Amino acid sequence: MIPHHIAIVMDGNGRWAKRRFLPRVAGHKKGVDALRACVRRCGDIGVRVLTVFAFSSENWNRPPDEVSGLMELLALALAREVPQLQAEGVRIRFIGNRSALSDKVRAGLEQAEALTAGNQRLLFNVCFNYGGRWDIAQAAASLAARGEPITEHSLDRAMSLADVPDPDLLIRTGGEMRISNFLLWQAAYSELYFSDRLWPDFDAAALDE
Repeated sequence: MIPHHIAIVMDGNGRWAKRRFLPRVAGHKKGVDALRACVRRCGDIGVRVLTVFAFSSENWNRPPDEVSGLMELLALALAREVPQLQAEGVRIRFIGNRSALSDKVRAGLEQAEALTAGNQRLLFNVCFNYGGRWDIAQAAASLAARGEPITEHSLDRAMSLADVPDPDLLIRTGGEMRISNFLLWQAAYSELYFSDRLWPDFDAAALDE
């Protein structure tokens, strides 16, 4: 049975680069290649929603040069990948707190979303400057601002992925066995799968496995 919604913590880019005596950003670049293959495979096998953890709200604590490298990589990846996503019928959406992002990066996200908004083959959610605790807090704050009662049902409707079913399967690569503040609310009943493969080595065959 093919999962309707797969979520992935893409871990191991830095370790992949370190083992090859390369800068960490090289690992992130290779990780983009792995993500491209994963998106394509999900579309091919009939997965309807793919949600990935691209940049957590805790990642701001990384070295400044790595953070700036990640931001530039995102801008380049958008320019290069979005036309192909559009051609393959993939709708891309960015989930997270955009207030801390530069105008350039924010504009790139909005342009990518607008270009692919009509696509229906696969919904590709990229969690960027995202944290599960942030998601719950923003949901509660939005309810409070509207004067609505905070209940399990109302919180569920105010979460950032309220319009799609919760993940059937949550995958984490890199050998760590934790979900690291990713989709804390939505993963309550997800099947968890931990892979020892570093993310740049996670290919279509690994996803099938």
